[in-house]
Amino acid sequence: MKAEDVARYLTENPEFFEQYSEMLSQISVSSPHGGRAIALSDRQVLTLREKIRVLEAKLSELIQFGEENDAIGEKMHRFALALLACRDLSALLSALYYNLREDFVVPHVALRVWRGSDAAQRAEVMPEFRAVSAELIQYAGALAEPYCGPSGNVEAAGWFGEAASHVRSVALMPLRDGTCFGMLALGSEDAMRFHSKMGTLHLQRLGELAGASLARFL
Repeated sequence: MKAEDVARYLTENPEFFEQYSEMLSQISVSSPHGGRAIALSDRQVLTLREKIRVLEAKLSELIQFGEENDAIGEKMHRFALALLACRDLSALLSALYYNLREDFVVPHVALRVWRGSDAAQRAEVMPEFRAVSAELIQYAGALAEPYCGPSGNVEAAGWFGEAASHVRSVALMPLRDGTCFGMLALGSEDAMRFHSKMGTLHLQRLGELAGASLARFL
């Protein structure tokens, strides 16, 4: 008889230990914490304690994630309210930059918009409307989700001005209103602030809020 046959039999016949209950006190197994022999019931207790420890660690991790998501949700709510309260484009841009820097603690924020018949006139006073290359417009339009990682797009990296050489990671979010009309860039001097394996759901929603708000004034 193989060990697998014994295990299968005991699993399929749980009443076995009811008929031979005295065996539970007679069987000894090795302790997981040393070579000494312990009673089967003691080994079961140790196994259950280990399972509880693992479950408690997972629960603690889930609670931490929940608290972090709640905090981000509050920031997103304040961000949306601030954008909705703006009556003109200048106020909107100020609110956008302020909330991203102060509430989301993003040190470097840049924005480019290439929609609007008066974009050239606006570019004279607003850097957000300065001309961008056709390649970048195509790149932004092809982004299915925000890009996170090293500053791979040289043109977008240049939007951070004098701080560009210090930026180690970026998040690039296309701004859409049916079609892509701009891109929002977040930069950090921390190489792991925006990385390729991070979740992008909140960044995507942030970009959608910014895009919908900007579209009102274009």
